[in-house]
Amino acid sequence: MPNIPVTTWSLEQASPADLLPADAPDGDVRIVRAEVPSPEFSRFLYASVGGDVRWTDRLGWTYAQWQEYLDRPGVETWVVYDRGTPAGYMEFVPQDDGVVEIVQFGLIPAFRGRRLGGHLLAYGTARAWDLADRWPGLSQTKRVWLHTCDLDGEHAMDNYRRRGFQLFDTKVEEEPVRPLTGPWPGAHPA
Repeated sequence: MPNIPVTTWSLEQASPADLLPADAPDGDVRIVRAEVPSPEFSRFLYASVGGDVRWTDRLGWTYAQWQEYLDRPGVETWVVYDRGTPAGYMEFVPQDDGVVEIVQFGLIPAFRGRRLGGHLLAYGTARAWDLADRWPGLSQTKRVWLHTCDLDGEHAMDNYRRRGFQLFDTKVEEEPVRPLTGPWPGAHPA
């Protein structure tokens, strides 16, 4: 399998004051925390959002691996719904010393371009900043960070910057070309 160079950018916010708001989109749009850990739902979101941007790392996880991951204290999944339909999600994980990593963020392809991404990112990042309020025993959040790469959606970096994330690291590494999986094998939006 051939390799391609992939540029990965790491971005951060060092204070809740760094977070810049986004306008709420029109219509019946809601953002809800998935409070019951559900491997089925999480895998659906992962495959549906990441299928056209080569998210493959978790596709081989067993049910038990998903459950173990989701059961960790402070792991949260926030889902944006458009008229009752899941349109995308944001998942974050607490790390040591008050650091929270946004590990997954994105929209299902059919929902992109509707101003849902900025709204979800702003709302979800605010929830990363107040994570300790919902999880007694976790340190107060001192830093929120994420990474994105040039394989992600074309508007990802602009969205992160518009929400107040600042670049702190850039890496270029060779990675194998991974197939586009879509939300199920063989499915890929044209």
